[in-house]
Amino acid sequence: MQIFSKINLASAILVFAASLQTNTIQAQNNSVKMTNPLLQKSTLQYQAPPFNLIKEEDFKPAFEYGLGVHDKEIMAIADNPAKPSFQNTVLALETSGVDLKRATSVFYNLTGSNTNPTLQALQAEYAPIFSAHSDKMYLNSKLYKRFKAIDLTTLKGEDKKLTTYYVQEFELAGANLSDADKDKMKKINEELASLGTLFGTKLLIARKNGAVLFDSATDLDGLSANDLAAAKAKATEAGHEGQYLIGLQNTTQQPLLQSLTNRATREKIFKSSWTRAQKNDDGDTREVLEKMAKLRLQKANLMGKKNFAEWKLQDQMAQTPERAMNLLAKIAGPAVAKAKVEAKEIQELIDAQNGGFKLEPWDWNFYSEQVRKAKYDLDESQIKPYFELTTVLEKGVFFAAKKMYGITFKQRKDLPVYHPDVVAYEVFDNDGKSMAIYYLDFYTRDNKNGGAWMSNFVDQSHYLKQKPVIVNVYNFAKPVNGNPSLISFDDVTTMFHEFGHTLHGLFANQNYTSLSGTAVPRDFVEFPSQINEHAALDPEVLKNYALHYKTKEVIPQELIDKIKKAETFNKGYDVTELLAASTLDMNWHSVENEADFKPALIFENEALEKYGLLVNEVPTRYHTPYFAHIWSGGYSAGYYAYTWSKTLDYNVYDWMKANGGLTRKNSERFRKYILSVGNSVDLNEAFKQFIGHDMEIEPYLRNAGLSDK
Repeated sequence: MQIFSKINLASAILVFAASLQTNTIQAQNNSVKMTNPLLQKSTLQYQAPPFNLIKEEDFKPAFEYGLGVHDKEIMAIADNPAKPSFQNTVLALETSGVDLKRATSVFYNLTGSNTNPTLQALQAEYAPIFSAHSDKMYLNSKLYKRFKAIDLTTLKGEDKKLTTYYVQEFELAGANLSDADKDKMKKINEELASLGTLFGTKLLIARKNGAVLFDSATDLDGLSANDLAAAKAKATEAGHEGQYLIGLQNTTQQPLLQSLTNRATREKIFKSSWTRAQKNDDGDTREVLEKMAKLRLQKANLMGKKNFAEWKLQDQMAQTPERAMNLLAKIAGPAVAKAKVEAKEIQELIDAQNGGFKLEPWDWNFYSEQVRKAKYDLDESQIKPYFELTTVLEKGVFFAAKKMYGITFKQRKDLPVYHPDVVAYEVFDNDGKSMAIYYLDFYTRDNKNGGAWMSNFVDQSHYLKQKPVIVNVYNFAKPVNGNPSLISFDDVTTMFHEFGHTLHGLFANQNYTSLSGTAVPRDFVEFPSQINEHAALDPEVLKNYALHYKTKEVIPQELIDKIKKAETFNKGYDVTELLAASTLDMNWHSVENEADFKPALIFENEALEKYGLLVNEVPTRYHTPYFAHIWSGGYSAGYYAYTWSKTLDYNVYDWMKANGGLTRKNSERFRKYILSVGNSVDLNEAFKQFIGHDMEIEPYLRNAGLSDK
């Protein structure tokens, strides 16, 4: 009895201690939940993030808490003894992980647009953890079996689409694999997540280190006073007082090359761009990407596919890499032929000026600009003063949105932002009702990824009673010394393009976030944004925003005519550099045997040569070592999507032109069939419903000036 009492007492003490520990952990969790702004539903309009309250140290505890809660939610769904139903399985999973999603949405927007060493370290630490967490869900056999047990014939509309969406996600992730293969998949995914983050970090270093320093303004002859001032300010900021620093954009060609008269300067900038990530330093990405390519092949093989592209395209509009490559190949021939004609014209100009050299990639933009002036009497410096950034936004992008869809905007200076350069607007629908919050982040920074993009802080969902909170991020040069922010017409087009993505998000009309807005296949998502580019040249829209920054005079009709006539100028070059990048991507991800992989630079040359796209004067838009889209940006085996989407765009644009143009009636029809449906319907069918036929290639060739028809 005495021994028994001691054991009971010891057990009681252990139980009490465990209970105390549990209560302590629970109290700590409650404390984290109550004090961490990332774990609170924002009280700002539409749950806009409270950037003024969020601190770097909030992310890690938010991730840990969110992961823990989501794990429990997933286990509860998988272990539910009740018969699987839409409500207790599909809807339960769809609405789980709220805290984690809130924290990661803010985090990944910041790591893309305003990162720092602390955030980068967190990104590297949690990339494999988040990957493992995703695998824990999608490779969960019990959970998958519950989804498969649901009778689809009892469902309709979005409920049925959401269920089939999740089943496909499970199967794409490998839910059908054996336990041994699932373990292999988890390891591959974790390693890929870590390598993707490492690639992004190295590329930021490469981009920063690739900036080119010049001692004298004479080296930069041809640049505008604003560009010179910006280069001087950038050098000063980097600790090089009195010098000039030219930073790199993420593409191969650099915008300033079209203005620089000094050929040695152009060559120096181009080569710094081309070699930025292949210098055997801490910004060299080649070893990382070569590992990623092999791991992706291993992943595809585990799934029973012969290559990564075959696995990746299953849920895309193209469906197979063969269909995607077929489209690229049909356009490549005419594009390269046109580029060679353009190269001949440029070489003739160089010879006429007694240049005494053969056209090289760093010469193309400089001399093609002269050819454009000669052929169309169009000088970029003539039109740039008519494109002041804020005017383009409010009197161009916003004006077009009101004309086409009836929506309006009001600046909101009361909303906190994540950087002083960011501006916020509230968006109102055509009935005057508030519908969204919209942020814009215009200017380039060393801690910002290159390019331009749209993303959501909050996704639209009727079920969750959420309205969209959206951001557009750009990389325009920031004006200095009170100068206006003048942009090129290409930049204007970029603004209309990215806002096209925003429209896709604004008009989302779904019950569930997984099907909402831009949550569509890669080869469809660029289509709405490309359609919106056409608004930039709509006569009524153009005359409303193209105002001289000094005189406020409307751009003369003569210049408008020149811009329109020059629309297909240099298209051979533009399309060829894009197709080269798309083909490069598809080749990296179509390899079927690891032994066929070669060092990155050799692999690239052989792939482009094979498809007739290794054209010295027309380098690929993205060189393999800095092709962020495919190594860290989610476009692996998907860069062809820009061309596929552009083909959809040209088909619809031809239809619109034949039916009165970008009218309110046509735009509302586009909103109904394309912009508002998200991924809740068959998108090939939605396209066909809008236009009346399947996608055709001829509109692309004709609109791009690659066809005589």
